[in-house]
Amino acid sequence: MRAALTIAAKDLRRRLRDRSALVLGFVAPLMVATLMSFAFAGVESFHADLVVVDHDRGVLAQAFRQLLTGPQLAGFATVRTADTDAAAREQVDQGQAGAAFIVPAGFSSAATGEEPVDVKVLGNPDELVQAQVARSIAEAFVAQLNADRLSIHTALAAGVPAQRIDELAKAAADLRLPESVVAAPTGYRQLRTVSYYAPAMGIFFLFFTIGFAARDYFTEQREGTLERITAAPIRRGAVLLGKSLSTFVYGVFSLGVLAVVSTLLLDAQWGPALPAAAVIVAMAVALVALTALVVAVARSERQAEGLASILTFGLVLLGGNFVLVSQAPPLLRKLALATPNGWALRGLTDLATGAGARAAVVPVAVTLAMSAVVAVLAAAVSWRRTIR
Repeated sequence: MRAALTIAAKDLRRRLRDRSALVLGFVAPLMVATLMSFAFAGVESFHADLVVVDHDRGVLAQAFRQLLTGPQLAGFATVRTADTDAAAREQVDQGQAGAAFIVPAGFSSAATGEEPVDVKVLGNPDELVQAQVARSIAEAFVAQLNADRLSIHTALAAGVPAQRIDELAKAAADLRLPESVVAAPTGYRQLRTVSYYAPAMGIFFLFFTIGFAARDYFTEQREGTLERITAAPIRRGAVLLGKSLSTFVYGVFSLGVLAVVSTLLLDAQWGPALPAAAVIVAMAVALVALTALVVAVARSERQAEGLASILTFGLVLLGGNFVLVSQAPPLLRKLALATPNGWALRGLTDLATGAGARAAVVPVAVTLAMSAVVAVLAAAVSWRRTIR
């Protein structure tokens, strides 16, 4: 064990003296995570710029404007008024507003009339989300209005005198649809982009360690260092253990430092310390297994670098390190579960949004299981090569 620790310490010193390893392991993930969080900061919050043209000036039109400026949409939308349809359309076309409502004349009287009156919604094609939200608001208001109209006409058909129509309209205005969507706390936080891309970029750059470690192995083999070590009274298993331990420690240290620094500087959320540390450790174990597989399969330093690059970019593309998995196509979301980094990101994302420590159990278990399979495969390839 002492020999393995000595070899691990030697490899760590050698790696930390390499500036490229320091940049890829610590500096680059933090910088790229910061840039990615700034680039995708707009998806964390939503704000709509809306315009209203009121040709009716009636009670229902006033109620519609109160809905737009009321507490339900406070901080969610900025509402301006326009005098003409052309003025509203111009604001939408120029991007000053994401959508516009045009309330027609006779809108209020339609509540008790026979003919329906439409509310027009103009949407900016460059702001599809705002246009869809505006349409949903108008549809919700009109649905309530139609329910009120139905209740009034039902009362009239049942024999209520027509002279009481104003009284019926007032009573109907206090009614609400029996089913509606209301906001309720869930105990979870919204996932911030920096809380996703900090671990995602950390894992991405961590995978470059596979190439570094494999290259060092073949370099020492070419220079005869490994032969001199094995010539000493040191077992081959101690050599492999020492090199695996150095890769493991480097992986844990790299992600651990990134977690602390991104939390302090960028306010990234990694979740509770112990579950997050378990996910980091599991990811470091996967790193060791993947490195062992590359070393076992490759026959030269150049082959090792090529295999490491293919493995790195294949895993990060499938695992969702560049794209939020929740916003990815269904196929990519399924493929992400076939990668250790995909499971690690899933666990860290759940922890970042406020899930309990149990949220890390399955990701850690699956990541370790995948690592075990890869390690067995690497051992089998290495053994087959040895007996030849």
